[in-house]
Amino acid sequence: MARLKHKAGPPPAAADKSENRRRLNMERSAYFSRREAAKVLKLVLQGDAKKRSVGTIKSLVYSPSVRNKKGTFALVCQTLKYLQIIQEVLNAAEVLNSKWKKQDELVYIVTYDILFGQVSSSAIGDAEKYLMRRQEALQSALARLLVKKKVKKVEDLIALYEIPDISIPRHVRVNTLKMDVDTALLELKKQFQVQKDDLVPDLLILPPGSDLHDHPLIKDGSIFMQGKASSMVAAALAPKPGWEVLDACSAPGNKTVHLAALMRGEGKVIACELNEERVKRLKETIRLSGASNIKVVHGDFLDLNPEDPQFSKVRAILLDPSCSGSGTASARLDHLLPSSAPGQGADFASTERLNKLAAFQRKALAHALSFPEVERVVYSTCSVNQVENEDVVKSVLPLAASNGFQLETPFPKWHRRGLPVIEGAECLIRTDPKEDKEGFFIALFSRSSSNQQEAPNGTGRDATEASKRQRNYAVPHLNLFKTWTHAQRMWRNNSKHIHSHCHCC
Repeated sequence: MARLKHKAGPPPAAADKSENRRRLNMERSAYFSRREAAKVLKLVLQGDAKKRSVGTIKSLVYSPSVRNKKGTFALVCQTLKYLQIIQEVLNAAEVLNSKWKKQDELVYIVTYDILFGQVSSSAIGDAEKYLMRRQEALQSALARLLVKKKVKKVEDLIALYEIPDISIPRHVRVNTLKMDVDTALLELKKQFQVQKDDLVPDLLILPPGSDLHDHPLIKDGSIFMQGKASSMVAAALAPKPGWEVLDACSAPGNKTVHLAALMRGEGKVIACELNEERVKRLKETIRLSGASNIKVVHGDFLDLNPEDPQFSKVRAILLDPSCSGSGTASARLDHLLPSSAPGQGADFASTERLNKLAAFQRKALAHALSFPEVERVVYSTCSVNQVENEDVVKSVLPLAASNGFQLETPFPKWHRRGLPVIEGAECLIRTDPKEDKEGFFIALFSRSSSNQQEAPNGTGRDATEASKRQRNYAVPHLNLFKTWTHAQRMWRNNSKHIHSHCHCC
């Protein structure tokens, strides 16, 4: 009777070699992810400590320089979630020498992986090897911390430190330069429950927690992750195809490329940004969007001369200046930052900083209203503070009126309006951090274009002259403004960090 022949498997030595290779590849990947996460964590912690954030956690992780975005994002968020525990454990264990005390962020990342994540005994990297040799001391310090805090489990310990997050629907804006809304809707419905927003035409709503970071439509720039309130800003300006539009403080560029899409790629968007690093991010956003009608200007918006011929055709300005960011704390994951921890007395902005921000915002808005051919100006912040919103608008109303501007009501169906502390508050838009999940403020100034256009019966020239005479009434305001700006030049040079916007959107 013939015996069945069994197919021989790989020799044990070959199988072991293959397994070792797989583990080594995993360790290499983890090694690089930890280093990328440490770089992001350093920027996040430095920005939080100085109240001068270079960018949000998300914007830093999803920059072009980070390769393993999903893994890095998870590692940064989890390390921040456990950060206070990690710091207490490291202090109690007394395992760090002078060398590793200079590399706090990498130590935090590796310690998180040792205590709460996964680090194998075959880990590569000096930091991993150093801390793995002290794993027992770290675990012992963690056990003592549990006893000290009178809890039995790590989960209970986390609850003592953790600030609960709120559930936020995922909004994505369709980049109509590359794809129409209905096509994007059909593509996304293959994986998610999706519906159209009832206010912003090119905005789609997905369930909270929908992970789109590796989605092909995100990677090729067909859709952008952008909150509803943020998407309302460019839509409120409503530029027409063929216009020239100035985006005064444009990085990271989501609103900039939204303007280009609303203009169907026709006309020109001048994108102004002061910070060199943020200019790089802006250019990457523009490249991803496929917009070909955007010109980047690396410079200070306040230094642009409204009378310069290169701005003579600008008909609309979007001004989204530096602000406290108090309305988007949850979307920016600020609840994970050390300054937001219980008992830290966290405050989104001190009175002194708010006053400095408001002073800059007033100057920037007055400057935007001084461009002679501009018909529409949108001023927006992601702040809930009256001093940055209604008070700023109120301060420029005399100048706006002398230049022929008045407040206009964007999105008439929107129910939440400005605080009743200013004439025209019903024209202003507010969104609420709790009800709308983001706290934004939008003000739209407009003036009739009839004064800039030649009418068939020849009255346009007279109207233009009348417009010039009307603007002459504003000369004292403008001269005072220019004198004030010149006098404040030294203050601006010493306060350039104020321009580092909280842009998450």
